[in-house]
Amino acid sequence: MTTARDLMTPHAECIGEGDTLVSAAQRMRDLDVGALPICGDDHRLKGVLTDRDIVVKVVAEGSDPGAVTAGELAQGKPVTIGADDSAEEALRTMAEHQVRRLPVIDGHDLVGILSQADVARSLPDEMVGQVLRAVSR
Repeated sequence: MTTARDLMTPHAECIGEGDTLVSAAQRMRDLDVGALPICGDDHRLKGVLTDRDIVVKVVAEGSDPGAVTAGELAQGKPVTIGADDSAEEALRTMAEHQVRRLPVIDGHDLVGILSQADVARSLPDEMVGQVLRAVSR
């Protein structure tokens, strides 16, 4: 059985919930990614911050990204997948919650991120197509 751990990109870097969005944007640029997990001082996952969140929720509203923290954009309980959950369960979770990236958790520890790109590189085209259709509804 293929698991989320088999498909994920390991060693996801977090942005601290107290870090500014300028810092988050710089980290995204440096890592060449479009999303970062938001982690609290307790090292627990608080949410996921995307480049789109920064643009639509802060810049487009005229707020100062240097004064807004990542934690201010963390909303609700983040959608995650267990590291040892099946690839099929990960795909169902992405489709059900219409998310393009899933933080992968082992116990309470963030161990990676599973993205649509990870899925596309590793699974049959038919499965990838189903996920893309479901997430893009």
